[in-house]
Amino acid sequence: MSVRAPAVAEIQGLYGPFSFAEKLLQKIWLRGDFDVTLATTTDGRRVHVGHRGKWNLLGGPDFRGARIRLGDGPELTGDIELHLRAADWVAHRHASDRAYDGVVLHVVLFPPEVGHVTRGAGGQEIPVVALLPWLHHDLEEFAAEEAVEALAGRSAARIPDELAALGEAELADLIASRATKRWCQKVHYARLRVARLGWAGACHHAALEILGYRFNRAPMLHVAARWALQDWAEGRAVPDEIYAEQQGAWSLQGVRPANHPRTRLRQYAAWTQGCPAWPARLEGWAAQLTAGGPLAMGTREVRRTNHFTALRARVAGEICAGAIGGTRLDTLVCDGFWPLLAAATGRDDARWQGMWQHWFTGDFPPFVLRGLRELDVFQGAARPACHGAAQGLLGWLLEREARG
Repeated sequence: MSVRAPAVAEIQGLYGPFSFAEKLLQKIWLRGDFDVTLATTTDGRRVHVGHRGKWNLLGGPDFRGARIRLGDGPELTGDIELHLRAADWVAHRHASDRAYDGVVLHVVLFPPEVGHVTRGAGGQEIPVVALLPWLHHDLEEFAAEEAVEALAGRSAARIPDELAALGEAELADLIASRATKRWCQKVHYARLRVARLGWAGACHHAALEILGYRFNRAPMLHVAARWALQDWAEGRAVPDEIYAEQQGAWSLQGVRPANHPRTRLRQYAAWTQGCPAWPARLEGWAAQLTAGGPLAMGTREVRRTNHFTALRARVAGEICAGAIGGTRLDTLVCDGFWPLLAAATGRDDARWQGMWQHWFTGDFPPFVLRGLRELDVFQGAARPACHGAAQGLLGWLLEREARG
């Protein structure tokens, strides 16, 4: 049985085309990185997933032994086949391949044309679910995250070699331009989230997702959808019970004790019960902030002028009720609070970009921070490590990855 060649779609993104591989769609299904509470088949039946199946990296269907239920129907046990487009089923001649006789669900990325039917052996109809409307993120963000994972898994020794030949001003401009692109993308995604969930809902989902970074983002988003902010604030969302209920969804391999999902759930319970209306408080509190400082100013000057150390303590205490600290607090601020606040204003407010640019780094792959130190972009107290520069180098690396 032959192994299929990888399928890849070229998609137009915010700043140009990017690639989206079928294998990435398989990972999204494996992680359950879509709204499992709303996903429906093309004929309108809710898809209840008891078990997503075992990922098959060889020939045949992509996932074996899945358990699903469609609408109010009985539980079905069988295989799942995934494609970027529904027409790929016919193109790959699966209907005439006996290895696919056990497929009970055809999962595709893009919604098929109205009236499309996937047929298996003997003309039997196979239900189709298109994941695009139910994904937790924009396709471009999924692709970028996949590229970050690939970069983190290989040596970064070449980073300084490729950039060290640039002059100091040229290197600074390169990093700043990529940082601005990354900022605009984050505000774009935050704006979509606010439009879909409203301000409080967007804050709630973003907070739990970031607390699950990196390995447990998808199950944390399931938790956010299942238990609303009010459930947490009023004590109906019990961390240990939630952890047990989602037992099969958590990824624990390589997770440090501080990042254990049960610990993060307990922290969110303490946070929301200590500050039940924290999204409203964040919005009101942020309106009182002064500008983050011109982007041309150095990080050291911006932090001193705007009292960043004291500001960080205020965020931790007044918004997060003292429940979140360390680098995860900084990631929460930079990946959550600043983009959401910019999105809420309806424009890319330079104030928020300045805060994001010069804030503390948060959680970054070590090779990014190491590369910036070797390039002398970060130089101890004189040029302290900052979030924007780290995002800028990461953006450049992602562009290089996309070019191959």
